[in-house]
Amino acid sequence: MSLRIAFAASNAPLAQSAKATLTRRYGDHAELGADMIVALGGDGFMLHTLHRTQNLKAPVYGMNRGTVGFLMNEYAEHDLEARLSAAEEAVLNPLSMHAVCKNGIEHRELAINEVSLLRAGPQAARLQISVDGQVRMSELVCDGALVATPAGSTAYNYSAHGPILPIGSDVLALTAMAAFRPRRWRGALLPSGARVQFDVLDPQKRPVMAEADARAVRDVVQVNIQSEPSVRHRVMFDPGHGLEERLLREQFV
Repeated sequence: MSLRIAFAASNAPLAQSAKATLTRRYGDHAELGADMIVALGGDGFMLHTLHRTQNLKAPVYGMNRGTVGFLMNEYAEHDLEARLSAAEEAVLNPLSMHAVCKNGIEHRELAINEVSLLRAGPQAARLQISVDGQVRMSELVCDGALVATPAGSTAYNYSAHGPILPIGSDVLALTAMAAFRPRRWRGALLPSGARVQFDVLDPQKRPVMAEADARAVRDVVQVNIQSEPSVRHRVMFDPGHGLEERLLREQFV
């Protein structure tokens, strides 16, 4: 019995062309009831697809029709059903973000890679950091700070000189961006069950925005972040090319 494959593609011409070619060859099943969803694009589209389909049973197998493609497999048109049947699964638990804005409106988002706070004006942000209800840093003056999952530790977190975290390590990375005070503070490693709270100390003069996987909330005054184990994103990789291998390989380049 052949696999029921649903194809999803970003708006990029390369991805749309690939979808048309693969659909002619393998058909295109509705996502509801499909055995596998194949996402065609880059990492941003992969994150979008995972969020969009998180309540469906089918796992997601990405093929790179974008740029970096860290969460994607190599693109090939032949033997797709065999590749999907042999693919290995990685389960990703996202972060939950609860952000409160100056006007009192609250926003809740999920982030597979990271939740980041970024200055939204010409002056550095002033943040207070609490972990599990205890203030750990009374003032961090910086361009921003983020909390990253292992899956997202090679993305924004790594660019900000944060550590790469092995998949399954049950650890989160708390990383500062361009910290001015404390000048040498690079961040912390936290248990995956930790609850992190950022309070914006001067939101009028030094506005701050929060992002959960690039979904932005402006003018925040408080942001709470923690792992969300009840949500399980199933991502499929070719054998020998899964996230664990990619994270290890990234540390030797």
